Amino acid sequence: MKIYEGVVVTLEVIVLIIKMYATWFYRMYKFFVPNEPKSVKGEIVLITGAGHGMGREMALSFAKLGSIVVCVDINPTSNEETVNMVKENKGQAHSYLCDVTNRSAINEMAEKIRKEVGEVSILVNNAGIMPCKPLLKQTEKEIRATFEVNCLAHIWLFQAFLPSMMERNHGHIVAMSSMAGVLGLRNLVPYCGTKFAVRGMMEAVYEELREDPRDFSGIKLTCICPYIVDTGLCKNPKIKFPTLMKILSPKEAVQDIIDAVRREYNEITIPSSLYYTNQFLRMFPREVPLHFKDFLDSGLEAD
Repeated sequence: MKIYEGVVVTLEVIVLIIKMYATWFYRMYKFFVPNEPKSVKGEIVLITGAGHGMGREMALSFAKLGSIVVCVDINPTSNEETVNMVKENKGQAHSYLCDVTNRSAINEMAEKIRKEVGEVSILVNNAGIMPCKPLLKQTEKEIRATFEVNCLAHIWLFQAFLPSMMERNHGHIVAMSSMAGVLGLRNLVPYCGTKFAVRGMMEAVYEELREDPRDFSGIKLTCICPYIVDTGLCKNPKIKFPTLMKILSPKEAVQDIIDAVRREYNEITIPSSLYYTNQFLRMFPREVPLHFKDFLDSGLEAD
């Protein structure tokens, strides 16, 4: 019996090794020959924080590709401006006001969108805030607001829109994390906590869908980790090598985001080089990447 169990385990290990190597070579191939961008024409795309910055640019970009854009923001004036800009470019857009920290408001909005527009097929969790100051100087109100907007809102939106995607086995969820969700940065302790949480939630939701006996292969997840984007949140950026780590405009960042969604990437950093640099440095003892981080000497000064 022990010999039989040993043979079975040995065969399982061999199969595991073959799968891992095969997947590795396949992913290397896809690195050089990526997926063709999928069409998003006719997809109903809901974007939170659509009233400015990357949210507005994503609304304009998706609309140009033929998507029906649902703009969600807490600011009625700026949100309506985005909708009008989309319509001026012959696109389709709808405006909805919602406090994304309010779960009941989200559920009410979701029902209203289903009746008035249709089932959301691409959900972009973009809304976020970023108090920038040392941890001991951040107030309880600022910390709670950071977690409610940057983290809990994602869960409420998941619960509101994922079920219909599962019913149809069709959908795509995009979450805005950050390079502050990949490595810790001073003056951003609560913010880093929320962005690390977003990456963890996206991985966990992926596992729930993957391990479910039902087929949910038609639902895609993409986590976005930008470095510094000039959206107005980063008031005092510190960049030692501006040509290497330049501050991106929302339009530049959104080009990479839309491409990642259309190619169905699981996770990207902006710029993409940071993803591979981080993965490489994580193999070394903790002090080694810290030397590299000190050399770059980049980040955010307190507001």
